[in-house]
Amino acid sequence: MPTAGDPVTPQVSLHLLGGFRLLHDDVPVVVPRGLQRVIALIGLRPAATRSHLAGLLWPETSEERALSSLRTALWRLRQDPCCPLFTDGDTVRLGTAVHLDVNELVETAARVRDGAAPRAASASGRHDLLPGWYEDWVLLERERLRQLRLHMLEELAGNHLAAGRHGEALEAALEAMAAEPLRETPHRLVVRIHLAEGNAFEAVHAFYVYRDLLLRELRLEPSAEMAALLADTLAPIRRATRREPPPHRPDRAGPAPHRGPTAPTAPGSR
Repeated sequence: MPTAGDPVTPQVSLHLLGGFRLLHDDVPVVVPRGLQRVIALIGLRPAATRSHLAGLLWPETSEERALSSLRTALWRLRQDPCCPLFTDGDTVRLGTAVHLDVNELVETAARVRDGAAPRAASASGRHDLLPGWYEDWVLLERERLRQLRLHMLEELAGNHLAAGRHGEALEAALEAMAAEPLRETPHRLVVRIHLAEGNAFEAVHAFYVYRDLLLRELRLEPSAEMAALLADTLAPIRRATRREPPPHRPDRAGPAPHRGPTAPTAPGSR
């Protein structure tokens, strides 16, 4: 327990999802853009060597010059420790006092894989990594975290569905659908959830909404696996609407007089 007179270590929070934000005890800290890049990369690649970090940050310069730029940046960060760093041999990490929001998403995804259902998991990682940053290492990490969240949400929806928690399952599936509207897996989960609840109309509606979207955007049809989900539900409707062609009756009076081209048959008249 701290005693009177002991220095109080500030709580440092580094947010990279939705944009770069560094907070000391919830107070924003102004960080130059060049140092933001260094801090963000160290947070995302804690086991990377200095040579690797320098090559990612300054890819168009020589290794010697890139390492020199990294040393200068680390010196500036140590002069005003806005974000505590820890040096271990040839690697640099964030200090143990720094809370990184990306780690929350990774930890939540790991818990879902283990079968847990953390509270507010559906909202975890809702924002993209460092929007507006287009360095190669940012794009790679952004896609990695996006895929991690999509699979987490789908697995969370499946876990809730297996447990009969249909409301929570639908919430997670819809969250995944909002993140990637053309991805089939969350739409398939929504259909399964509605069927499990006995809501045939909702299931059929969800299927055709996705089918129309896919045809409009990509000129593709849903997979056979998704169509098979509704085979039993749609079978009675198809049987009821299917019309058998009338039996052929030969005209005993001879062939009918020629009346010109035949009009195309209207859809559904057979």
